[in-house]
Amino acid sequence: MDSAKLILTEPVSPPMPLEHLQKSGLKNVSEEKRKQIAKDFESVLINKMLDEMKNTIGDWGFEKDGPSNQVQGIFWMFLSRDIANNGGLGLWKDIHQFLTNADKANTAGKSLDGQT
Repeated sequence: MDSAKLILTEPVSPPMPLEHLQKSGLKNVSEEKRKQIAKDFESVLINKMLDEMKNTIGDWGFEKDGPSNQVQGIFWMFLSRDIANNGGLGLWKDIHQFLTNADKANTAGKSLDGQT
């Protein structure tokens, strides 16, 4: 990549305050897409958990060069995605319920499992 293309040549717009964001950006998102968003989020959490668990094991005898670390990272990413898509820890259900109930006006007093 040419480093000359990375130089900003036009003015950058100032950041927008958070109150200008849409209150409910998930109104037009389908039910399947909401489920996939929740499962993807859970897969990121599982990936971080597996990464920390991997660090406690010690030396596996693998090489420590860059490509080896990259391949191992891709393996852990796909493993965590597969775990999340096949049931996972069940956290995706709570996330999905929260995304579904996000359109309601007062969700602060309700817990995710429906009990108060």
